[in-house]
Amino acid sequence: MPAAALALEDGTVFTGTLFGSRGTVSGEVCFNTSMTGYQEILTDPSYRGQILCMTAPQIGNYGVNADDVESGAIQMAGFVVREASRVASNFTASGTLGDYLASAGVVGLAGIDTRALVRRLRMRGAMTGVLSSEVLDAGELVARARSAPALVGRDLVREVMPADEREWIEPVAEGARPLLQPTEGGVMPVVAAPGPSRHVVALDYGMKWNIARHLTSQGCRVTVLPGNATPDEVLGHEPDGVFLSNGPGDPEALGPCIETVRALVGRVPIYGICLGHQLLALACGARTFKLPFGHRGANQPVMDLETGRVEITSQNHGFAVDESTLPRDLVVTHRNLNDGTIEGLRHATAPAASVQYHPEAASGPHDSAHLFARFRAMMT
Repeated sequence: MPAAALALEDGTVFTGTLFGSRGTVSGEVCFNTSMTGYQEILTDPSYRGQILCMTAPQIGNYGVNADDVESGAIQMAGFVVREASRVASNFTASGTLGDYLASAGVVGLAGIDTRALVRRLRMRGAMTGVLSSEVLDAGELVARARSAPALVGRDLVREVMPADEREWIEPVAEGARPLLQPTEGGVMPVVAAPGPSRHVVALDYGMKWNIARHLTSQGCRVTVLPGNATPDEVLGHEPDGVFLSNGPGDPEALGPCIETVRALVGRVPIYGICLGHQLLALACGARTFKLPFGHRGANQPVMDLETGRVEITSQNHGFAVDESTLPRDLVVTHRNLNDGTIEGLRHATAPAASVQYHPEAASGPHDSAHLFARFRAMMT
């Protein structure tokens, strides 16, 4: 196999073998602790501008298929694993992970000590890096990593949000199975609430498809608008509620999006997840900060402070809401049990709430799927 290398801005270089596409890419290097769900992770728009390392020792063993996608393309800059499986063992597989990356033009690196890489990121924090199969000189790679743009201050939402509004209809990729059951496509069964259907406008900052699936499973009609839509454009659809989606990058770089959310608070019920959670907090006057190495994985324990229930959650974010800056009208509802950071908020007087994690998680866990029913209840 051809050689490839990853260089970090601190001067560390890891050399292994190439899988996927040839090329040279830069991005913030981070890690994910999930053992499964790599195809959903690869197609999550929240990873735009990042080079991701998986901590599980072998990735790709069940292959890829047309069903397990969360957007229309692979979104991240590069992918790093300890061992990339060359065969696909699952009966649903339509190809291998390596071929999947190659067809999308995404560079993959295998055969490095991913434990050493993750330990360095945990000790020193996420760093900018360069992944290449074309440049293998350590000095040049490190120099490129140090001159590559950092994630902080970058508006990456404009690279992944849709250009136009649309009514949500389940996209069917070539080779995908028909979605005959609510459980298809990674959605757990959710019984729609009784009563009339609700119209939700989803502001798409890089929305995972499973969000819209969960909203429709709750009996909602979903209109998807670009994340930079104006308040008038949102309210012009006469929605019963507004959903703020996940997305990539630094939330404080999204001034117009923050202003739109600020104008909507108190005028229509709002629910946000991940980036949407951060935008709601910023719109209400709080600030955000960059976590040392982020929360990325499917095993993050979160306590619902209002019920005392602990849920295992899927997360993917590098920023968090700064609790010391919370205004009086924002109440903390959920907390991360690993580091104590804020995982959920609600407005004290307006119908608005949010969580930092992914209740729509595919491939799981599904402990928090009930939050979509909670949002529907806000609209009744």
